This record gives sequence, C-alpha cells and structure tokens, in this order.
Amino acid sequence: MVVMLKLWNKYRVSNIPSLIFIDASSGKVVCRNGLLVIRDDPEGLEFPWGPKPFSEVVAGPLLRNNGQTLDSSALEGSHVGVYFSAHWCPPCRSLTRVLVESYRKIKEAGQKFEILFVSADRSEDSFNQYFSEMPWVAVPYTDEARRSRLNRLYGIQGIPTLIVLDSKGEVITRQGRVEVLNDIECREFPWHPKPVLELTDSNAVQLNEGPCLVLFVDSEDDGESEAAKQLIQPIAEKIIAKYKAKDEEAPLLFFVAGEDDMTDSLRDYTNLPEAAPLLTILDMSARAKYVMDVEEITPEIVEAFVSDFLADKLKPEPI
Repeated sequence: MVVMLKLWNKYRVSNIPSLIFIDASSGKVVCRNGLLVIRDDPEGLEFPWGPKPFSEVVAGPLLRNNGQTLDSSALEGSHVGVYFSAHWCPPCRSLTRVLVESYRKIKEAGQKFEILFVSADRSEDSFNQYFSEMPWVAVPYTDEARRSRLNRLYGIQGIPTLIVLDSKGEVITRQGRVEVLNDIECREFPWHPKPVLELTDSNAVQLNEGPCLVLFVDSEDDGESEAAKQLIQPIAEKIIAKYKAKDEEAPLLFFVAGEDDMTDSLRDYTNLPEAAPLLTILDMSARAKYVMDVEEITPEIVEAFVSDFLADKLKPEPI
C-alpha cells in the first residue's frame, strides 16, 4: 500500500484508470497519458511515444471564431496559453469569463500573448457555441487527432486546465487557472511559479495534487505570513532546484496558511490542532498527515522535517 501511494504521488496521478510510460533506464516519464496513446496509436507506429516540441504537435491550421483561419506558425515568438476546456463544464465557463478579461488586459499592455483553445466539447455545435465567446484561436474541432496529441503532450487529466508557455514553447506553469484567478490585473504575467504560495480559495485545489508542506500562522500578527514565506523559501528553492536538475517535478508543494474560513475548514477536515505556528505535510491522496507542533519554527526545523519526510522517516497520522 505504501509503495502504491508513493507511485501515485511521484507521478501526480489524480484519477483512474491512468497509464504512464516511463524510461526504465532513467525513470523519467515518457508519456503521462498512455490511455490516449493506445487509443490513437494502436499499432505502436509512434513508439516510444516520447514528448515532441509544442510547435510540432500543434502544426496546422487554427481557427478564429469569425471563420478566419491562420497557420500555427503565427504563435511563434509569443507566450501561449494552451486552454483545455469545454462548454458542458461549469468551472470551465466560469474561468473563460475571467480569462477573456485577462487576455484583453495582457494584449492591451502590449504583451505578445495568444491563447489556444483545445476543446473537450461533445459536439461541434457545442464547440461553435462556446468558441463564439472567445477572442483567441482554436484547434478545429474536426481535428480530433491534433486535439488528442495536445492532451497527450501535457498529460491532461481534468478540465479546465491552462498551460502557459514561453515564447520558445517551453512550459512556464501548468497552473494557469490558479494564476489567472489569483492575479486578476495580470500584473505577474507570465506567471512564473513561486516557490512558496499563500494558501487561498483558488489555489487550494493544488492540495490534491500530491504532498504539500503547509505552515499555518497567525495572520492577525502583522507580517507573520510574509515572514513565514521568507523562512520556507530557501528550503523550497533548494528542493525545486534539486529535482529540476534531474528533470523531475518536486515531490512537495509549499504553502503558508493564515486564518480564514478556508483554512479553518482545512484544519477541521484534516483534524489539525488550532496551534499557530503549526508545521505540517498534508498528503490528501494518501489521506495522511505529518505534524510538527513546536513553539518556534526555524529554518533548521523545517529542513529537518522535509528531509525526514523525503527519507520516509516520519510516521503518518490518518486524515
């Protein structure tokens, strides 16, 4: 059971069935969306199904909602938001309304930015109705193969998902949805990831993506949240850099949580004490928590706590 949960966390599995191909010699992920691979390439002609550049996968004509077509090469040199969404999905429609405004603000600021809609609609009529609300470009609904390849490229497991790419087609963040909702004025575009996040209603969904270090603080104390971020940040940066060098995702996300209704609900759900500061690692998929309730949180305590967790030296408590 423990080994199974480690694999779920390592490969960020959020639903089943899920099939992930890895390179046995290096352990690196080759393809996260193996089920689509089997469906699209049953003869194995594209084996070993390794990742391809965005420019190659997206190559072909794109649409605007006025019927105009343009070549995908028009995206070159721009930041691109690859938007996986569908009209039948209420959270998608809510995000689209916000995203339209964000898109307008970014363009008006003179930034080179485009959004590419990759539809998960169930009919072309639904696609046309939904796309009519969007000022950006889309992969034609009839090009199911290209839509599927883009899903495979980014291992899409749910919608809405907004992947933000730099001008070279490299991923800046997979959390575009969270960034757009947290940065309504788009001041932080193109949303390079922060090592430590302040836990909010909009980014709390990330708690379900794998183990998360959460430092609970008394936000009524002026500057407490910012001081907590500064305390954790060097440790988070060290962990992120270590795994990035191995071309792997960091095994932990890092948060600071103040005092609000959402944090109270999280404490209640995970049966955490009301103490502050309170250092925890929450693993929602494993329904496990690790808690260090000490009077003072120091960098040395945080680093030892993280190291012991990564070395499997901590005993989990059930959530």
